[in-house]
Amino acid sequence: MSHAATEIKGVLALSSAAFQDSRGAFSRLFCAKELQEFIGERTIVQINHSTTHHVGAVRGMHYQHAPHAEMKIVRCLKGRVFDVAVDLRRGSATFLRWTALELTPESGHALVIPEGCAHGFQVLEADSQLLYLHTAFYTPAAEGGIRFDDPEIKVKWPLAPTDISARDQSHPYLDKNFKGIAV
Repeated sequence: MSHAATEIKGVLALSSAAFQDSRGAFSRLFCAKELQEFIGERTIVQINHSTTHHVGAVRGMHYQHAPHAEMKIVRCLKGRVFDVAVDLRRGSATFLRWTALELTPESGHALVIPEGCAHGFQVLEADSQLLYLHTAFYTPAAEGGIRFDDPEIKVKWPLAPTDISARDQSHPYLDKNFKGIAV
């Protein structure tokens, strides 16, 4: 596994090379030893899987408030997605900036999203599937979200956003006085 920094501190692009032979392929999707530098004392406590059917569909932008803030590692198992992280951390040098990485199974890429960053994605290929590794349990009372089309963030989605859940449409736009979240 290798990694590359993004313009947002703590958001990393991971890459896993696949071993291929006549039978198919083998890839390491997670290794605590290799990721120790970034994960530290955190442990993966929950693994989630999503399937999103329609091209253009957007899920997000989600995060959890402290003390239930979580680091996520997100991989695409099938299809193709535009995966986005938005820095919402109070006092961060990249506050309210976003970064994105296209994820596909073939690329072997994953996105590491630290605590205090919102996460969302847009489906670029029908029936895309994501695998999420979380360092905190889902806690409904701690969930937060911002609008996928927030004018303060200005995510440049590759396609016109479609098929957005009522929950994601109900996330608030950031207030001009938003100072960030504590992590």
